Amino acid sequence: MSNNDNDIILASATSLSTLTINDISKDGFGYNPSVGPQSNNITQETSNYLLSKRTTSITSPNSIYDKSIINKKTNEISLSSLSFLFCEIVNWCHKSSKGIQDLETRLNGLGYTVGQKYIELIKLREGFKTNKREIKIIEMLQFIHGIFWKSIFGKTANELEQSQDVSNEYMIIDNSPLMSKFISIPKEYGELNCSAFIAGIIEGALDSSGFFANVTAHSMAIPGFPLRTVFLIKFDESLSIRESLRR
Repeated sequence: MSNNDNDIILASATSLSTLTINDISKDGFGYNPSVGPQSNNITQETSNYLLSKRTTSITSPNSIYDKSIINKKTNEISLSSLSFLFCEIVNWCHKSSKGIQDLETRLNGLGYTVGQKYIELIKLREGFKTNKREIKIIEMLQFIHGIFWKSIFGKTANELEQSQDVSNEYMIIDNSPLMSKFISIPKEYGELNCSAFIAGIIEGALDSSGFFANVTAHSMAIPGFPLRTVFLIKFDESLSIRESLRR
C-alpha cells in the first residue's frame, strides 16, 4: 500500500489486453453452472453458449417439475402393502390408547391430516377441468361422495342421505369400506370401528373447504354386507345460517 493516500494505482496494460476464445484466463474468467468451476476456461464450446445465448438445463428431463399436476392415468398401489401399512397404524395407535374411544379418536386424528392434504390436491386437479368451487353443503357432499371418494378408494360411496330428524346431519354410506377389510377385531374390542380413520379423512377435507363438521363412523351391517359403515356428518350450525343467507 502506498504511503501517500493521493497516489492512484493504475492497472497494468497487459491486464487490459483483449481476450479471445482461444485465451485461457489466469483469473478464472467464465463459469458454466451445468458443469461447475472446472469450466472457468474460455473455450470454443463455452463461447458458443455465450454468443448464441443458449442455456443448459440443470434438471433431468424426467424431473417431477416437468410433469403435469393433472394425472391422466389412475394411480394404483398394492393392496397388500396398504393392508400392512394400515394394520401397523392401528397397532401403533392401540399401544398408546386407553380404550376403544381413545383408539378411534387417534385414528380419526391421523385421517384428518390426510383429508386436509388430499382435498387440496384433488381440488387443484379438478379445478383445471371444471373451474368450479362448491359453496353449498349438498354440492360439497356430492363432491366427497363421488370424485373425492373415487380418487381415494377407486369407487364412489354407495349412498348419500340426509337425516330426517336433524337438518344439519348427513350420512355417507359405504357397503364395504376398503380399510375395514384388513382388520380383524378381537372380541374385547368388538365395538371398535377402524373406519374412524376414513371419518377423519372426510372431516379434514370438509374443514379445509370451509364446511366445518364432526364426522363419526358407525357399523351398520346388513345381509350380504357385514362391513357396511355409515359415516355420520354433523355440520356446524353456522353453516345453516350461511346457506339461508344465500337463498
